[in-house]
Amino acid sequence: MTPQMIIALAITVFMIILIMTDKLPFGAPPLLACLLLVIFGITDIKSAFAGFSNATIVMLAEFMAIIAALQKTSFIVGFKKAMFNMANKGGFLAYVLIILIVMLGCSLFGTGSTAYYVLTIGLLSTLPYSKKLPTSKVIMTAGFAANHPLIPFNTALQYGIVIAVLESAGVLANVSVTKFAVVNFFLSLGFFVNCLIQYKLLPDHPIAEATEDAKAQGSTASTLPKWKEYVTYVVFVIAVVGMILYSSIGDAGYAIAGLSVAVLLVTGVMSFKEIRDAISAPIILMSAGVIGIADALGSTGLTNLVGTTVADLLGTDINPFLMIFVFCILTSVLATMTGSTIGTVYVFAPLAIATCTSLGLDPTAAACAIVISGWCGHFLPIDGMPAMIMGVGNYKISEFWKFTIPQYFIRLLALTAGALIMFPV
Repeated sequence: MTPQMIIALAITVFMIILIMTDKLPFGAPPLLACLLLVIFGITDIKSAFAGFSNATIVMLAEFMAIIAALQKTSFIVGFKKAMFNMANKGGFLAYVLIILIVMLGCSLFGTGSTAYYVLTIGLLSTLPYSKKLPTSKVIMTAGFAANHPLIPFNTALQYGIVIAVLESAGVLANVSVTKFAVVNFFLSLGFFVNCLIQYKLLPDHPIAEATEDAKAQGSTASTLPKWKEYVTYVVFVIAVVGMILYSSIGDAGYAIAGLSVAVLLVTGVMSFKEIRDAISAPIILMSAGVIGIADALGSTGLTNLVGTTVADLLGTDINPFLMIFVFCILTSVLATMTGSTIGTVYVFAPLAIATCTSLGLDPTAAACAIVISGWCGHFLPIDGMPAMIMGVGNYKISEFWKFTIPQYFIRLLALTAGALIMFPV
């Protein structure tokens, strides 16, 4: 390892320790880590803080404002009342139903939709505390459920990457879309099983947003006149459409969400202070800060070094299940740490394909599992979704890991098994 790799890795570990120990306010450790990267010459200050101009972070901040506006509408007030009543009456049944509803919604938005998980966590965070189903149990599970489609038909991005990595390795790409969707279903099934197992183990405490103010908000009517409610609904739909069209129209898709926030300001749905408070939430600082650290780790060449070393260590005499499982772990961990999911996938998938080819095995299962695993980290609270879940849910790192570490391994085991079942080697 080069000195730059060692320093960048040490700073990253230092940041994670600060997050774990709660020595600094939420969102502050990544900013300190970015400054240390600049001081030690790992990156320049523009690159270290590039996260604050990152398109995804901008969109996340915009949706935080839009969600704050949605909280004022009668639809959301009614939704919160219904969820609160469900929590009071349902217990375990309500817990399961909420998870399944969120997973069903994820089927429409697709895996990894920032807009969807921000909306889901934002809405659920306003539920007041109920002893029969504490919100701390719901935020952890439903938050991650926003990344697990119940009916995984919207997998075009991941499927395209699978085809691309196979073809780049000189393998004839003949992957069934239906079978690939079933592999995704195995992953979601593993997640759901973990939720069922951990129901009684999840923490029971009020969350950051579940205050008396939230309870009062959930029991009152909308604070907006009808025409402003309709403006809010239209603005939300337009912002979501812009997000969906991002792959076609580029950054303009995110700019549409920004213009939607401007409409909320001009029409008086939200004041400038309300918008400012929403877009400067601690989760924005956390998410933006880790991007600079992730970029620095990737630019030092650490990802490539780890991938090559592991491929050499595995050799050519290894069980296919174990080989795929190991590569899934490496891909998911480094995708989370570097922030470059697709880039990390393009490093490890070819290595796994080459290993399968040298063993005389069909590499399709490996390609599918490794590509999907790129979106399966989440046990470290340094990425957008896990950071938001930990912050909004007011979890200690021990509570967070008690759920996410078993979830991590159960999902990857289910993913590996599903890939090998659907695409035998």
